[in-house]
Amino acid sequence: MAYNPKVPPEFFDFIVIDECHRSIYNLWQQVLDYFDAFLIGLTATPDKRTFGFFNENIVSEYSHERAVADGVNVGYTIYLIETEITKNGAELKAKEFIDKREKLSRRKRWEQLEEDVIYTPSQLDRDVVNPSQIRNIIRTFREILPLLFPGRTEVPKTLVFAKTDSHAEDIIRIIREEFNEGNDFCKKITCKAEEDPKSLLARFRNEYNPRIAVTVDMIATGTDVKPLECQLFMRDVKSSNYFEQMKGRGTRTLGFDDLKKVTPSVTSAKTHFVIVDAVGVIRSLKTDSRPLERKPTVSLKELLEAVTFGAQEEDLFISLASRLARLDRQITEEERVTFITKTGGKSINQVVRELLESWNPDTISQKAQEINGSTIEEESDNPSVETMLLREEAQQMLLHEARSTFNGELNEFIDTVRRVHEQIIDTINLDQVTKSEWADESADKATELLGEFKAYLESHKEEIIALTIFYNQPFQRRTVTYRMIRELLDRLKADKPALAPMRIWHAYERLEKVNGTSPKNELIALVSLIRRVTGIDPVLTMYDKNVDANFKDWVFRQHSGAGEKFTEEQMSWLRMIKEHIASSIHIEPDDLDLTPFDAHGGRGKMWQLFGERMGTIIDELNEVLTA
Repeated sequence: MAYNPKVPPEFFDFIVIDECHRSIYNLWQQVLDYFDAFLIGLTATPDKRTFGFFNENIVSEYSHERAVADGVNVGYTIYLIETEITKNGAELKAKEFIDKREKLSRRKRWEQLEEDVIYTPSQLDRDVVNPSQIRNIIRTFREILPLLFPGRTEVPKTLVFAKTDSHAEDIIRIIREEFNEGNDFCKKITCKAEEDPKSLLARFRNEYNPRIAVTVDMIATGTDVKPLECQLFMRDVKSSNYFEQMKGRGTRTLGFDDLKKVTPSVTSAKTHFVIVDAVGVIRSLKTDSRPLERKPTVSLKELLEAVTFGAQEEDLFISLASRLARLDRQITEEERVTFITKTGGKSINQVVRELLESWNPDTISQKAQEINGSTIEEESDNPSVETMLLREEAQQMLLHEARSTFNGELNEFIDTVRRVHEQIIDTINLDQVTKSEWADESADKATELLGEFKAYLESHKEEIIALTIFYNQPFQRRTVTYRMIRELLDRLKADKPALAPMRIWHAYERLEKVNGTSPKNELIALVSLIRRVTGIDPVLTMYDKNVDANFKDWVFRQHSGAGEKFTEEQMSWLRMIKEHIASSIHIEPDDLDLTPFDAHGGRGKMWQLFGERMGTIIDELNEVLTA
């Protein structure tokens, strides 16, 4: 940055830096250093470097937990799937006949192994593909969907994170086989997708299909897909920032009407999302490192050509270094020797270092000192013209040194190696699921969670009307209404978002036998949980089961007395009222003018059937069915 009299350093009073966890470095840091202004950084995922850059001066902080409590974001639960091969890898014996597949063309050939091959979990889907491992994960995911999303008739919008484009193709094939829902059901959304990625993303966001999208990096950051309710991780992530951004795709809120447009069987607005961890990503060690890849949509061949023919953009050099480092982990020893021969003695690691060092400020300063023959002035806000010229000369020398390695022959070799490098297809070792459970609901954790929930109810039983009624059973004659439960749920979410009803329900499932499947919505779950905590139900029981049982008892008492028996038409209306109470806690006379009653004549029809007994029957059912 050179001085510009039209835009002097004091031109701005303050500068706002969006996505400042990455935009304060490299090229733009020079711009920030040029201006004498207050800097205001905005980011959802700061790392240690970000805090250091701003001198640990946090002006305002808004946590995910606070955002969930405020209804700005939704929270998430974690479900674990673990298989034997995912955890331990496997071994292929010499003389076995196996498939080998070219990564780019995916062309296979049949071959006999010359020696034993032992592969680790980290080699899965890069060096070795085990279809059984992928199939067991996908099959288990399909089987647990009723547990994760009870009451749904379709698969929730799901995003699968794959390791590579080839891995994504394998996942898509097996998802289509296991779900048997056609090609539109599951699509790949990557920069290498056959269809336009932007069009596919719009369909994933706004239309019924695709239900499942498989991606590598394209939807990992900066993309809103509000109907997304499930994330399936089939790749590990080492960067804590990147992982937080990937999880952030699921936190977006969405109202009931908008969610129902793409997922018709939902019964409420988006309340949470589920992370299905199939590779241990939740527990793997994370770092604060920033990803090297800066040009994910530019092919390796194009990067090689750009650097060879004089491009001087930092992102091109950094991205090429990243691709070569990745290639170094894939090629054979024989290919490494060939690479060294074609570069005149340089290994891939040396070339990667040269590419990175050509943009390293410390290396540039050191080179400038070598040119000058003595120490140059230290970094400052206003370096002299001579110092700036020396550093520019030094960097040009480093760039030339890094660039001179590449030529047409080497570039062709690198591109060819990348294209023909093969994967072993292991169809011999069959995998099996060793774990399928909620992640954070171990017995101790579940017990602790239930203790917190019970303590919260106890501490508020005198001030929250719904709790007062439940705790005073059976002497409390007042019935609980929908509004009372809604107010209690809103209060619970605001005070203790971690005590979400669905999470408490899963904790009970971890500790005791539960009577019934997972509830249809949070309100029903909350009523069932309160009945369990207050001792009304000896075991956690689905609320609608209690309503059904109480309704049968009530009808039996009515018919066994001296009074008139209900006709079939009257019974049909009573069953509709029972179903309404099972799903909405309470019924008011005004509800008889709404669905489904209005289609059968509404309040007038009920009066015609029951006469003056109508009000008494409504009051009785509100009291008896919820007892």
